[in-house]
Amino acid sequence: MFVQQTTLFDDVQYGRIIHDDVVNVASVPQLSPFRYPGGKTWLVPYVRRWLSLFIRQQNNLTPTRPVEFIEPFAGGGIVSLTVAAENLADLVTMIETDEDVAAVWQTIFHEELWKWLAQAIVSFDLTDENIERFFAKTDLTLQERALKTILRNRVNRGGILAHGAGRIKNGEAGKGIRSRWYPRTLAKRIQNITSLHEQITFVHGDGMQALKQYIARPDVAFFIDPPYTVAGKKAGNRLYTYSHVDHQALFEIASQFRGDFLMTYDDTDEVRSLAHLHNFDMQAVAMKSTHHAKMQELLIGKDLNWLR
Repeated sequence: MFVQQTTLFDDVQYGRIIHDDVVNVASVPQLSPFRYPGGKTWLVPYVRRWLSLFIRQQNNLTPTRPVEFIEPFAGGGIVSLTVAAENLADLVTMIETDEDVAAVWQTIFHEELWKWLAQAIVSFDLTDENIERFFAKTDLTLQERALKTILRNRVNRGGILAHGAGRIKNGEAGKGIRSRWYPRTLAKRIQNITSLHEQITFVHGDGMQALKQYIARPDVAFFIDPPYTVAGKKAGNRLYTYSHVDHQALFEIASQFRGDFLMTYDDTDEVRSLAHLHNFDMQAVAMKSTHHAKMQELLIGKDLNWLR
């Protein structure tokens, strides 16, 4: 059932209703080893609410959790990890195309390599000299590539992994590159994630192509959070190594899902036009940026009555 879009256009200045309760991210368990640009910790309470109302379209429409939860642009994975940790779906599939990010997840979900990574993080002496020496290494093993990615994520400004990202200089309280370096906390998070290995499948691949395999499944829920590159938006290009996404094709795929989905995007006229074109429901919600600036993003789905 689709909601009439006119219910969303009541705000005089922006032409939209804004769900104005900013989520306190400190209240959300920090499960991911990444500090990810564009991370979705703030969205976790919304995802919980959405999945708690998921209805499988079979039998007598008995409420139940999804058989599978698919995240095609997994990145830091906070949403998928939360869904698995809180048993909001039977199975979780994380998909990521970036080789460096994928190396982290492949290492963590390996029955032995995660131990090496956790120990390497705890024992790494984080100095500029050691960073430069390690980053200069070539022919890295999978687990070494994972360590390099975690280190880059922690010493680069904003956690940005894309080529050309700048290094933290002063940092918090003048700690420099150590400002975001909590080795024992990271090791503990990695160990905790390994306990979810029977619930989570990680796929290194093209998320768009993977989605097509699940179109006919009514028992699947999709969380779609692509890089923001609609209408030339530069954020996705600057933050992510793999930022090109055919957004029109993505919306077309979503329009064919038998299962339910939730998308999150920058709130732009171009995105709203795509949502209207496919008769999707949408709702602007408040969030805070990494610099604590109040912003808003657009949630898109088949029916977002549960959000209002």
